[in-house]
Amino acid sequence: MRKIFHRIFLVINICFAAALLISYLAVHIDPENFAFPSFFGLAYPYILLINFIIAVVWAVNLKYEALISVFVIALGLNHLTNYIKFRKPANEKQGSFKVMSFNLRLFNYFEKPKNNGTEKKILEFVRTIHPEIICFQELFITGNPDEKEQEIIKTLGGKYYSHTKLLGRRKDQYYGIVTYSRYPIIGRGEIRHPGSSSLSIYSDIVIEKDTFRIFNNHLQSFRLRRMERSLIEELASDDNQTIDEIKTLSTSLRQGFIRRASQAQVVKSYIDRSPYPVIVLGDFNDTPVSYAYTKIRKGLNDAFVKSGFGAGFTYRGNYPPNRIDYILYDNNLISTKFDILKVKYSDHYPILASFRKQN
Repeated sequence: MRKIFHRIFLVINICFAAALLISYLAVHIDPENFAFPSFFGLAYPYILLINFIIAVVWAVNLKYEALISVFVIALGLNHLTNYIKFRKPANEKQGSFKVMSFNLRLFNYFEKPKNNGTEKKILEFVRTIHPEIICFQELFITGNPDEKEQEIIKTLGGKYYSHTKLLGRRKDQYYGIVTYSRYPIIGRGEIRHPGSSSLSIYSDIVIEKDTFRIFNNHLQSFRLRRMERSLIEELASDDNQTIDEIKTLSTSLRQGFIRRASQAQVVKSYIDRSPYPVIVLGDFNDTPVSYAYTKIRKGLNDAFVKSGFGAGFTYRGNYPPNRIDYILYDNNLISTKFDILKVKYSDHYPILASFRKQN
């Protein structure tokens, strides 16, 4: 019996070690060409956890097979440090300015039960943080957009310049993305993502005589059906629609990987052509073990990796927690502090980075 258990456990070990290796390919292979590794990249933190548990079980039983998962985990340590920072920065200091990114989930306007007080709570919370630059995704506005924007700025404490891109959904309801800045905005632009409600904008902001280009992004979501149900519920459902739901889920995931990869390539081309140093942030809707994140991050620093601490998960919705919100920057800046603000006003946590300029 022990030999049978040993063999079964070894097969399980090899399968999950192979799955972890496949996840590493997600950062290199364009999903348009081959999307299979992207599914494993999405599940990376959980595949990693299973490999860790398996290695511990082998080690407790003094089995050399523990080296299988240990070796595979070691091969991808750079991915692990994109998720978890085990050591606090040695010189954690306040920077000269703070940048926030926050997906608002439309102020929970369409959630059930409808929470009409979310907008005020979020804006008052942001006001207490007092960031110099604020990037919101999934902004929701009803009524006159100009009047509403002034109302939002007043609630935030006033004295903000703004760059807003809105899409009309109904007669007086708008969905969009916005960047607020206490520093002057001297240039504005947008990046169109054809056939998608995803949005990207860039704002040229003068910070203490130097100009920076701030890219605010909301890349393609998975647009999963029946979002009120968790992934586990969908997969564990015993009704007659289970197989169709799994197929639909798989198709939605694949289309999301492909569209984000394409959008990431477009955003990266704008980054590369920027005449100014850049800060690139927002909801990428993809993990650090993904083609989209790797494409955009190339040549840039990740504020969480440089100055964060603990687990980097920013998504807290119905589906398994993951890291999909980012603040990236180039070498003209130093990230002195990074925080994930654990407030439950949205299905995303707001993220905040402090910066100072290189001497």
